[in-house]
This record gives sequence, structure tokens and C-alpha cells, in this order.
Amino acid sequence: MLIAFSFMTSAYRKPDVYEIDATKNAYVHNNLGLIYVDEKCYYAAIQEFKMAISLNPNTQATAVYYNNLGEVYLTIGYPDYALDCFERALKQYSLSFKYYQNLTKTYHMLGMTNQKIAVYSNESNPLNKVMLGLLYEQNGDIKRAITILDDFAMSEPDLIITAAVKQHIKELVAQQ
Repeated sequence: MLIAFSFMTSAYRKPDVYEIDATKNAYVHNNLGLIYVDEKCYYAAIQEFKMAISLNPNTQATAVYYNNLGEVYLTIGYPDYALDCFERALKQYSLSFKYYQNLTKTYHMLGMTNQKIAVYSNESNPLNKVMLGLLYEQNGDIKRAITILDDFAMSEPDLIITAAVKQHIKELVAQQ
């Protein structure tokens, strides 16, 4: 009886099955990219972020991957490549203040600030005010930036990005 019981309980094990999950794998590649950035292995980080984007191309998480890739490009001195990444990040998820800051910094590095001020002066999209305020800040017109960002915060109090805008306004006021 003891021998039969031991065969019944331990003779057969179900084999481990590996599930392929692109979203989970994209997350892993993004984390590896962040590790490589900390180690200053920028080429490896770029490849990991690109893999994360290709595994999970059209989600809100993809915006994070694009932003990370753009930040690496800025770090190594390629603002042209970073520009595309930050614009794609904003297309994927337009309520992250950090993405707007990175994009305006890139515009400034490329000398496109005045050109983009004319583009974002369009009143059709309320989020254009965020970009416009940050562009004026990059140009050194802090008072105008505060006014525009405050106008946005007052007109759109329920958006997720508004809290970050208000915090940035406080930082700008403290600088003056």
C-alpha cells in the first residue's frame, strides 16, 4: 500500500509551461533598459527600450518606453532622435507633465522654441496651454509661462496633469 501511494503522489509531475506574454516581456525589457542606463551602457539601454516598444506598441505603457528612450538619446547628445520619441510618448499618453517638459527641452536644444510657440498658440486643445507655458519658460519669459500655466490649471482642474502643473507653477514662482 505504501508503494502504491508513493507512485500516485510523486510519479507524475505536470511539466512547467512557459507562457509568452508580450506585455510582460516588454515590461522586463524596459526594466533592463533602466538598469543599463544606471550603468551608463546607453547602447544596450536603447536596444532594450526599442524591444519593449516593439513588443507592446500601442498602449499607455508604450509612452513610458518612448520617454525612456528619448531621455537616453538626450543624455548621449542626439536631440533629433529624442524629439521623435517624446512626440510619440505624448501621442500615446498626453497627461504626463514630464513628457511635456522633455519635449520642450528638446525643442529648445534644437532651436525650435519660437516656431513651436506659434504652433501651440492654437486654442483648440486645452493641453496646448501646458506646452505653450513650458515653451515660454524655455524662452526665459517666466511671467508669461506662469500666467498661461495658471490659466490652464484654473480651466482644467479635474485633469490628472493639473496637479503637476500647479506644482511647477509653485516652483517657478519660488525662482523669481
